[in-house]
Amino acid sequence: MTYVKGLRCTHCNHFYPFEKDLMICPNCQEKGILDIEYKYKEIKEVMNRDYFKNNLDLSIWRYLPLLPVEEKYTKNSLRVGWTPLYKSFNLQTMIDIKSLYIKDEGLNPTQSLKDRASVIACVKALENNYEIISCSSTGNAASSLAGNAAKLGLKTVIFVPKRAPVGKLTQLLVFGADLIKVNGDYKSTYQLSKAAISHYGWYNRNAAVNPYLVEGKKTVALEIAEQLEFNLTDWVIVSVGDGCTIGGVYKGFYDLIELGLIDRMPKLLGVQSEGCSPFYKAFHEEKEMEESEENTLADSIAVGIPRNPIKGLKAVKNSHGSFEIVSDDEIMDAMLLLAKYEGVFAEPAAAAGLAGLMKSRKKNLIKPSDTATVIITGNGLKDTKNALNVINEPVLLNNDLKDLIDYIERGESNE
Repeated sequence: MTYVKGLRCTHCNHFYPFEKDLMICPNCQEKGILDIEYKYKEIKEVMNRDYFKNNLDLSIWRYLPLLPVEEKYTKNSLRVGWTPLYKSFNLQTMIDIKSLYIKDEGLNPTQSLKDRASVIACVKALENNYEIISCSSTGNAASSLAGNAAKLGLKTVIFVPKRAPVGKLTQLLVFGADLIKVNGDYKSTYQLSKAAISHYGWYNRNAAVNPYLVEGKKTVALEIAEQLEFNLTDWVIVSVGDGCTIGGVYKGFYDLIELGLIDRMPKLLGVQSEGCSPFYKAFHEEKEMEESEENTLADSIAVGIPRNPIKGLKAVKNSHGSFEIVSDDEIMDAMLLLAKYEGVFAEPAAAAGLAGLMKSRKKNLIKPSDTATVIITGNGLKDTKNALNVINEPVLLNNDLKDLIDYIERGESNE
């Protein structure tokens, strides 16, 4: 907490000195999502290239000077962060791009990028003496909150829409969460969680309300920069639902610029599904964001009313990036290509990022001479149902070598 300067409203721009219970702008209410500001001059004195070389903590806590938490509450958390950044060779050639990197967030403790936000939420709940923490989620935020809270001894009450995938529901139930399955879409789920949190006084993990969660998500950008030795790719690509993740990615790179550790902001490409694309429409039509249908199999980005539109749009506009939309078929094609050629199994919402890169490359928005990093936000084991719909059932053979030889010579194997 030493380096937190205060909080600024993204809607009215009013600055507030740090107060532990402040989450939204008192004047603007939920439109007034707050942004954490830091004392960069002071952080520069401790965080430089040598700081990273000598830091053996391979988790998000290696970035403590840039996080709004008290160190003593971080000691017993799950090991979140420091996920691998893979250099692609196969897809890089297929897509026809100069250089491609894949950031695999599916290797976080509960297999998604959302762990970065959830562990921050749990630490903040402990700081403020809460015993119960709650959120609404399409799945990943729910399972990540349940897992991280379990490790730190917090109870969870989690609201999910009825379409949430069974893999994610299984996770959060195993972690001991009190699960409320809402007979409705994400909008209805959020509304009920909001009312319940207000009524019972639980700690609010909803990313569009809680300003500290973006600070956790930004660590994915800090890691990418460090893993690339602070020589960033031209583009960084991520799927978009509420807008919190892409807002966090921008914030991480912004912090590094302020500290003089990088000299430019990469262009950010936000990718949405054709069946739920409020950010894409607002950006390209230059108008206020409107509610969208949630008609896509990519459940993690099926958010018809994004709760963080200002930070999400700001991230793309200020980075001179863009938004792209992809079909569900393009998403599933990208999921299969990523698994087959790079060995990374992504859930549909995560594979949308790669699908967006491929589409933007075909449209020549992203050039052959460009370099790119795709953030894969969640593991494919969270949604095996959709994956099974687009792969072939394995053949059943007798224990007979001749049958096997006949099968292989007919060319019917997966190869």
